[in-house]
Amino acid sequence: MSKALVLKDVHKVFNKGTVNEKIALDGVSIELDPGDFVTIIGGNGAGKSTMLNAIAGVWPVDSGQIIVNENDITSLPEHKRALYLGRVFQDPMMGTAVTMDIEENMALAYRRGGKRTLRRGITHEERELFKEKLSTLDLGLEDRMTTKVGLLSGGQRQAVTLLMASLKKPELLLLDEHTAALDPKTAAKVLEISDQIINEYHLTAMMVTHNMKDAINHGNRLIMMNEGKIIYDVRGEEKKSLHVKDLLAKFEEVSGTEFDNDRMMLS
Repeated sequence: MSKALVLKDVHKVFNKGTVNEKIALDGVSIELDPGDFVTIIGGNGAGKSTMLNAIAGVWPVDSGQIIVNENDITSLPEHKRALYLGRVFQDPMMGTAVTMDIEENMALAYRRGGKRTLRRGITHEERELFKEKLSTLDLGLEDRMTTKVGLLSGGQRQAVTLLMASLKKPELLLLDEHTAALDPKTAAKVLEISDQIINEYHLTAMMVTHNMKDAINHGNRLIMMNEGKIIYDVRGEEKKSLHVKDLLAKFEEVSGTEFDNDRMMLS
C-alpha cells in the first residue's frame, strides 16, 4: 500500500550563520498511511507548525524529501501543492475571502485546480451541493449561503473553512491549531466537525494542537516533537489509553527536561 505522506530526513534552519540561528526541523522522518489522523503536540518552538509549513511549501526545506501519495512535492511551489493539500489555520480570518459570501467562497474552493474564477457564476448543481454539505455542520448555514463570511462567528468560519478545505477530498488535510482562537465550547464543536469530515471523506490528516486532551481524544496516532525532532510516536490502543500525565512523563523521559509550556499544561 502506498503511503499518504512520507517525510524523509527533512531539515530546516532559519537565520543560518547568524546569532539568531534556529534549527527548526532536525532530520524529521515520518510515514502516514491513508486514513491516518495524526495529532501533533510539543512545546513552543518544537517544530510542529514548522513541519506543516514545510509540507505546505510556505518556504523551501534545506534538505530531505516530501512525498504525498507517491508524488514528490519537495520542489513544488506552494500554489501547486494546493492540488494535494487542504489547510485550516489558527486564525479564523485566514482561509476565506471575508468580503465574499459563503457560497462564493465554497465555489472558489470547489474549483481549485481549475481556473479559480466565478465568471461563469455558481451553477444550480454547485449550489445544491454546497447546501447539502453545509447542512451536515448542523449550524443553520445552509440557509445563509449569501451571507458574507466576514459576518460569521469564528467558530462558524472555521467550520466553513473545514468544508472548503475538504470539498475536493485532498490527499492530506493540515489543521494548524485550528481551534486555538476559539472558546472551549466552540472549539469542541469545531473538533467534532473535523472528526466528522475526516471520517466521512476517509481523509488523511495532521492536526497541531496545544491541548493534550484533544491530542489524546482525537485521531488514531499521536506524535510529540521537541527541538525539531519527533521524540514520541504512538498509535492505536496504546494511544487510546493515554492520559496527560503519561505524555508529560514521556516528554521528560525522552527529552531529559521538564515540559515548560504552561498553555499546553493548563489545557
